Amino acid sequence: MTTWVALLRGVNVNGITIRSADLATLFRDLGIADVKTILASGNVRFEADAPASSRTELKLRIEQALRERFDYDAWIVLVSIDELRAAIDGYPFDAADAGRQPYVIFCSDEVVRAELAEATASVDPGEDPVQTGQGVLYWSPEKGRSVDTPFAKILAKARYKATTTTRNLRTLEKIANAS
Repeated sequence: MTTWVALLRGVNVNGITIRSADLATLFRDLGIADVKTILASGNVRFEADAPASSRTELKLRIEQALRERFDYDAWIVLVSIDELRAAIDGYPFDAADAGRQPYVIFCSDEVVRAELAEATASVDPGEDPVQTGQGVLYWSPEKGRSVDTPFAKILAKARYKATTTTRNLRTLEKIANAS
C-alpha cells in the first residue's frame, strides 16, 4: 500500500463547495482505504494499492469521479506522503517570518514546473522570493500580497490551472501528521 495525498485545486472557493464528509465518501466509493480529509480546502490523505508507476491512472480516476459526483472541472495534484514530507523539509525560506506566507506550489507536470521556474528570473527576489525544489516551487510573498505580486500574476495564468496547486506550509504539516 502507498500513502497518497490528493491536493484538489479550487475547492471551497469561487462557488465550488464540497463538504469534507462527501469528499471522503467519494474516495471510499472508489475503493480507497484509510481516507482522511484535512481542513476544508481539498486535502485528502489515503492508502491505495497503487505504486508510483500507477500515479497517472489513479489521478485520472479520482478527477473523473470528482467531475461526475460534484459537477465541476476537477484537477488534482497527486503526491506520495514521502514527496509531501520532502517538500516540507526542503522549504528554503524562514517559515516563522510573521510578515510572509510560506507557500509550496505543487506541479503535476514537470514542463509546467520548469516554465514557472524560468519565469522567476523576471521577478525581484527581494519582493517575491521563489525557489525551485523537487517537483515543487517554494514561494514566500508578503502577507496580503499573494494575488498581486509579479509571480502571483504569472501563477494565475489559465494555462497553469490544471497542473498546479498551492498550499501553505502549515497545511502541509497538518496533512503529513494526520493520523
